[in-house]
Amino acid sequence: MPLFPLDFMDKKPIGKSGEFVPAVGVGTWGIRNYLNAENALKHALTIGLNLVDTAEIYGSGKAEVIVGKVVREFSGDVFVTTKLPPERFVDRDEAIAAARASLRRLGLRSVDLILIHWPHPHLPIDRQIKSLEVLADLGLCRYIGVSNFRVNELLSALEATSKYDIVVNQVKYSIYDRGIERELLPLCIREGVTVQAYTPLEGGLVASDKRIADFALKYGKTAVQVALNFLISRPYVLAIPKSERVERIDEFKGALGWRLSDKDIDLIERIF
Repeated sequence: MPLFPLDFMDKKPIGKSGEFVPAVGVGTWGIRNYLNAENALKHALTIGLNLVDTAEIYGSGKAEVIVGKVVREFSGDVFVTTKLPPERFVDRDEAIAAARASLRRLGLRSVDLILIHWPHPHLPIDRQIKSLEVLADLGLCRYIGVSNFRVNELLSALEATSKYDIVVNQVKYSIYDRGIERELLPLCIREGVTVQAYTPLEGGLVASDKRIADFALKYGKTAVQVALNFLISRPYVLAIPKSERVERIDEFKGALGWRLSDKDIDLIERIF
């Protein structure tokens, strides 16, 4: 039997907010060609992958600039997530200044979600969360969350909130790297915290994996689509792959609208 009950939802919850977003969005880390990335992002929004993730440190802010440009030109709704480094959360004033700088780069009045990019190693988590909540208080974001928080760190973050829920924990998760399934993912499912899986395609390595391709052949899909489908088959999990190629964005969309069978998920869990 698979480790988790099969989730057929192509729209995933944002925590316990009652809001839903596509199970596959688009990331913006490690952009090489910004014009190509801009075109790919525009295409993603056009075909309904209207969840975009970025961060202050991506391209030293340049990724936020591109994201903002595309979002402002798009006529529909887009769920925008950005992340601020942990040193921005030493106090409320530093957090506010960093968030406003991020919004200036994006050209937006607010974003949907701001995350602490990783936990500060020397700053109590409750202090980080207190500074994060101020951003929601001021309307600079609608939701708050974290990234790269392990089990104990996430538990501390959940306990530290006073007015807002931690709706997301963004972590590395792929068909090759399934460490979160032992403790962290069960915790997130239990607490209603959505996992945003980054690097879900392992830099494109899954695309040439014959073992995954064997499953893909059975479904008339690609290895990339199988690898993404495996992740979004988990409750409370969505994936944020990145590509600068329009055709790859179309491939991402093809991970939606179907599911691997229980039997095949069980086989994949045994292989990887």
